[in-house]
Amino acid sequence: MEVVMRRLGSLLYLVEPNATTFQYPDQVPDYVNEAIPFFVITTTLEFAVRWWQGRPERVNDAFSNIGIGIVHEATRLVVSGLMLLGYENLYQYRLWDLPWDSLYTWLAALVLVDFCFYWIHRANHELNILWAVHQVHHSSENYNLTTGFRLSALQKLAHFGFYQPLALLGIPLPAVLVHTGLNYLFQFWIHNTFVGRLGPLEYVIATPSFHRVHHGANKWCLDKNYASVLVLWDILFGTYQPEKEDSEIVYGLTHQPQSFNAIWHQYFYFVEVFRKARSMTTWGDSLKAIFYGPGWSPGTPRLGNPDLFPDVVAPRQKYDPQLPSWKLLYIGSHLAVAIFMQQLLVTRILAVPWMTIITFLAFIFASVGVVTAMLDGWRWTGLAEAVRCIAYVLNARSSLATHSPSLDIALEFFFIMCAVFWTCHSLAPNIANIMKKKFL
Repeated sequence: MEVVMRRLGSLLYLVEPNATTFQYPDQVPDYVNEAIPFFVITTTLEFAVRWWQGRPERVNDAFSNIGIGIVHEATRLVVSGLMLLGYENLYQYRLWDLPWDSLYTWLAALVLVDFCFYWIHRANHELNILWAVHQVHHSSENYNLTTGFRLSALQKLAHFGFYQPLALLGIPLPAVLVHTGLNYLFQFWIHNTFVGRLGPLEYVIATPSFHRVHHGANKWCLDKNYASVLVLWDILFGTYQPEKEDSEIVYGLTHQPQSFNAIWHQYFYFVEVFRKARSMTTWGDSLKAIFYGPGWSPGTPRLGNPDLFPDVVAPRQKYDPQLPSWKLLYIGSHLAVAIFMQQLLVTRILAVPWMTIITFLAFIFASVGVVTAMLDGWRWTGLAEAVRCIAYVLNARSSLATHSPSLDIALEFFFIMCAVFWTCHSLAPNIANIMKKKFL
């Protein structure tokens, strides 16, 4: 019970400094991985309550969020090390020698990591090339706990260079690892519409109301409320905006992409950035198209002219292709398998060859890409799914084995049945056409 309460407390940053202070980086727990059971329980509860209230959440949007979250988590351990690359080298030139086991060091790390995150988050909105990474998080038209899963596979790389100055201030690396983990977890619970405004607390810490504004596509919501934990930063730097009671927030992007494909969302905006850069008539404008704000155009300020932006107001029709229940159940089951594979990768990442890690990642990406493409009704997904299932069966006895014979057999049988179904499903129209031409 004590372990459960400790892990639950980490979701809300309610932790004891003594219990979250470590001397060496390898002693720092993987707070995010420990919280996954709570993610599953709370999101399931949220959907159940919505259904009971007669206001069910859209399953297709949630599956897209979960798929994007799986890809992010599968790559997180690989790219997280790059996020703090060079930190320990810089730490050798620190200005102050802060004790690793001091309460003051712990508090300083909390405040400074949060300060750095404010500027990371703001830069992700104000530099078009970083927005290409971060827009993934904002592209859901619903706002619920699963929206918190919606993070680009490259999101951690977009943090590179922001935390490194803390090394020169004498903040030990383990303290940074602790607070970046807890800071990340705190952002999960604020993705909900159940909790209203929390009075004076709105001016102290980030709340659901505070963060709802940040996710709005309405003009009054844009480029506001960047803080992760302490609202102080937004108040100091002029980006604070309280939620308005007389204006319904429209969630998503100002130009909403029409797809649920979790892999397509990872890269599509990069194409837009470079297309915009190529359309410029000078090298200077091409560079501005990449490193100025997403709304910039020639002759406007760095972040663009807000008067030229069309306002987004409710109601806005949501992208919502309908699928039969059996297909949604199929997609959900394979996302569950992908989560299992992602967890298997986490437990083995330090004990297996790089080729095995690459195989795991390739399978997870393929799984998420194909099943979330089904949410869009893309025609090629049946054949692609058959190929994916066959590939699993061919690799099941080697790199994708779970080390549990009964589970391995069950998964192989499951994927064989799926491969047979989608092969028949994909070939059936062609066979029907051949038969029709032959006998009619």
